[in-house]
Amino acid sequence: MGMIQEFKAFAAKGNVVDMAVGILIGAAFGKIVSSFVGDVIMPPIGLLLGGVDFSNLAITLKQASGDVPPVVLGYGKFIQTVIDFLIISFAIFIGIKAINTLKKEEEKKPAPAESRDRHRRRAQFLTAM
Repeated sequence: MGMIQEFKAFAAKGNVVDMAVGILIGAAFGKIVSSFVGDVIMPPIGLLLGGVDFSNLAITLKQASGDVPPVVLGYGKFIQTVIDFLIISFAIFIGIKAINTLKKEEEKKPAPAESRDRHRRRAQFLTAM
């Protein structure tokens, strides 16, 4: 089998396509959450804390001198990123929890009568031997 045909077989598998779709949706979801945190959640929190703009919170470690820019520790952006992460990880947790619940419900369903009957006959055959 040629390399191109192997690649086609690999790319056509459902898992690869599903993974690609998941990555694209995840990237889009990350942008939505970042906007939600930066534009919707952080402004009211900043207002409650006395009008603080979190994106500008920083500690200057060394002032600018000449052509050298200042050395700044931007902890406000870090706080926003942590909140982004918490929201995304919580959403993923809820999604996985829902999938696991559906899987458990599927496992609890009794086997079809035909399948049970086949297993019973097989067991009888094996014990008769």
